[in-house]
Amino acid sequence: MASLNVGSLGEYIREQRRNAQYSLRQLAEAAGVSNPYLSQIERGLRKPSAEILQQIAKALRISAETLYVQAGILEERQESGPGLRAAILADPLINERQKQALLAVYEAFLKENREQPDGPVPGAAAAADSSATPN
Repeated sequence: MASLNVGSLGEYIREQRRNAQYSLRQLAEAAGVSNPYLSQIERGLRKPSAEILQQIAKALRISAETLYVQAGILEERQESGPGLRAAILADPLINERQKQALLAVYEAFLKENREQPDGPVPGAAAAADSSATPN
């Protein structure tokens, strides 16, 4: 997984805040974070969690996935849609450690499939299940 690029993330958040015509204090309040903490994020001194990024994105009315890409948590997607990674990161029912574990397993599966010459066989599991069932 990519490392957090906090410098450009902070600059991006500052730019979005200014475009939304929010003061630092107003955005901090809307996102439910402290003013000093948001200031440190904008200056690249702190690495916010996925949950904090989601709160900031909601307050700025931008997609959380956009901030995840800026933070280096997600790679930019070519196709539209929320994507599995963003859904995992946005899920409030699991903690940060669990999210990272799920993403690691998913990445391992993707790597395994890339290394197979023919890739995954669509419907292979369904075919195997149906062959085990007597007719």
